[in-house]
Amino acid sequence: MSQYICISSAQAIEWLDKGAVIADIRDAQSFQQGHIPGAFNLSNDNLHEFMMAAEFETPLIVCCYHGISSQSAADYLAKQGFEEVSSLDGGFEAWSASHPDKIEA
Repeated sequence: MSQYICISSAQAIEWLDKGAVIADIRDAQSFQQGHIPGAFNLSNDNLHEFMMAAEFETPLIVCCYHGISSQSAADYLAKQGFEEVSSLDGGFEAWSASHPDKIEA
């Protein structure tokens, strides 16, 4: 059974520095107002496209608003075959509080 882990914002930066992909599952409007640089706005509408283009061996970080919904999404993606999946603890709210200089719109 595939599993995911929860990581802090500081750990997420380490993962991103090593080439991780970040999937932001917040709604499109919230994503457009601000997101982690390089994040992909993942939704039910583009999940198939994301999966078809994905490299399953590349580490994947799932981000939501507060770190709760991302756990379910991370679990789902791990079960789809992603080898290294994490959920961002505290979500985008924690990220923006810890790294206000690392947000793009």
